[in-house]
Amino acid sequence: MKIITLDFETYYDKEYSLSKMTTEEYIRDARFEVIGVGVKDGKDEEAIWFSGTHEKVKAFLDSLNLSEHLVLAHNAMFDAAILSWRFGITPFGWLDTLSMARAKHTIEVGGSLSALASYYSLGEKGTEVVQALGKRRTDFTAEQLEAYGEYCKNDCELTLKLYQILAYGFAHSEEKLIDLTIRMFSEPVLELDANLLLDHIHSVQVKKKELLDSVTMVDKDQLMSNHKFAATLKLFGVEPPTKISPTTGKETYAFSKSDDGFKALLEHEDIRVQAIATARVGIKSTLEETRTQRFIEIASRGALPIPLRYYAAHTGRWGGDDKVNMQNIPRDSVLKHAILAPKGMVLIDSDSSQIEARTLAWLAEQDDLVEAFANGEDVYKKMAAAIYDKPEADVTKQERFVGKTTILGAGYGMGGAKFQKQLGVFGVDMELEECKRIIDVYRSTYPEIPKLWRKCGRALATMMEDKTTELGRGGVLKVEGKKGIKLPNGMYIKYPNLAALTKDDGTVEVVYDTKRGKTTVANRIYGGKVVENVCQALARIIIGKQMLMIARKYKTVMTVHDAIACIAPEDEEDRAKEFVELCMRIRPKWALDLPLNCEAGSGKSYGQC
Repeated sequence: MKIITLDFETYYDKEYSLSKMTTEEYIRDARFEVIGVGVKDGKDEEAIWFSGTHEKVKAFLDSLNLSEHLVLAHNAMFDAAILSWRFGITPFGWLDTLSMARAKHTIEVGGSLSALASYYSLGEKGTEVVQALGKRRTDFTAEQLEAYGEYCKNDCELTLKLYQILAYGFAHSEEKLIDLTIRMFSEPVLELDANLLLDHIHSVQVKKKELLDSVTMVDKDQLMSNHKFAATLKLFGVEPPTKISPTTGKETYAFSKSDDGFKALLEHEDIRVQAIATARVGIKSTLEETRTQRFIEIASRGALPIPLRYYAAHTGRWGGDDKVNMQNIPRDSVLKHAILAPKGMVLIDSDSSQIEARTLAWLAEQDDLVEAFANGEDVYKKMAAAIYDKPEADVTKQERFVGKTTILGAGYGMGGAKFQKQLGVFGVDMELEECKRIIDVYRSTYPEIPKLWRKCGRALATMMEDKTTELGRGGVLKVEGKKGIKLPNGMYIKYPNLAALTKDDGTVEVVYDTKRGKTTVANRIYGGKVVENVCQALARIIIGKQMLMIARKYKTVMTVHDAIACIAPEDEEDRAKEFVELCMRIRPKWALDLPLNCEAGSGKSYGQC
């Protein structure tokens, strides 16, 4: 089996381009045209360029027998979709240097082929693509087409050189996950219920109009514009709430519906202020509307590709991509019911139960809590019994909810004030002193967990000193100086430019560089946060392994946080669900005493699951 490097060059213009369209929209558009394709067959052969009609390009690609080989590309989601949707070709497997670079470098190097080639001194990427703006294949002269071909061939050479560097020490299981992630997008099978989506968007638009009509004291512009909304608040004698932007570090209006200052407006003593704040939320909350519209448009073009960004976070978790973030669709959204399994198939969605809380207890060697999870005990009720000093049998539903929130929230160093806010999100009002008491009960009940926070706090100093140490049960985590924390799969949690800063009040704060959009900002890190990072990273490794196991038998179509969705034939629904549940309870080799469990559902739609 060979590695065949592939790079498509396609038509684009000022209006029709990837800068203005999603990948799905661009490739499925009637204006789409392949100008040519660069191919490097194996490691020794020189890259070649082929340009011709669609039929000739397809014949050329068919001659490569890609179903028998691994295909390598930079940003393979793009090339894979072209190969699949436009030419009906599916290779044996996909390799992607962009995905690998995200995992290896986080924010240290840009993701473009040009930036990575420069970083590794592999050579220079050309600029001929800029000169191709607005030119169809037949618009090129022979000399121009040859120059474009040289540019494309050079990209193939650079991509293979980059892969050979990135592949060193890169876990084979992670390469398989990259392939699986790309196929979720390039080989879509999920369908969309267009009629349901049309009914839903109409309902959303009607509700928005009714809300706007109900508020006669202001117009739409006053609600939509931050500055006009601020001015309107001042007319009612209210000082607009502000915050420090995490992106720019500058003061800005706190007008997000999740901002505490804005929440206060929703509960203001002046009912007029409540009304305009509520109206702003309704008018500004266009995500459901825009996403529904995007789904309607996708439905008119074909099956639903699932665009996921491999290693979107430094803990390795997947993120949304291509302006269709499947990671944050609300649980009760109509959109979930509009996502359908193909004819003759059912969707199976399985969510790993309390995986972070279980991983935390295991990693911290809090063995009584690990045993409770293993025995299937109600750990939320046990926590509530400790909090309220009563037998488990006497714990009320409300008290159990507090116990649940404590188990799921207090494990990463949360204090009483933050715990109070978290309870408030779920409609539970509690005095600050009581919240502090509950946090103290948690820490005294499970003392090994706070010990792990402190160990991870010391590990930050170890990283800054460029020294090594072990962390967690059996040394499952390795701190390797400035390289970061080595995970069981050989990947690293990185903290770029980790440094200790002395604040004006004399306290010391540890920070590292992170990305907020295109801006690099200093992000605070501490022991409890490191524990959160490593638990999420370990959970993600576990989910990834389980996803690969499931994919051996059933087509995996999606992953959302700690859940995996696949499709199976209708007559195998029960057996398939049992198989998925079995896979999601298999423990990793590095944690054979970590108890895992899951909840699975199935149905014709994602919502039914």
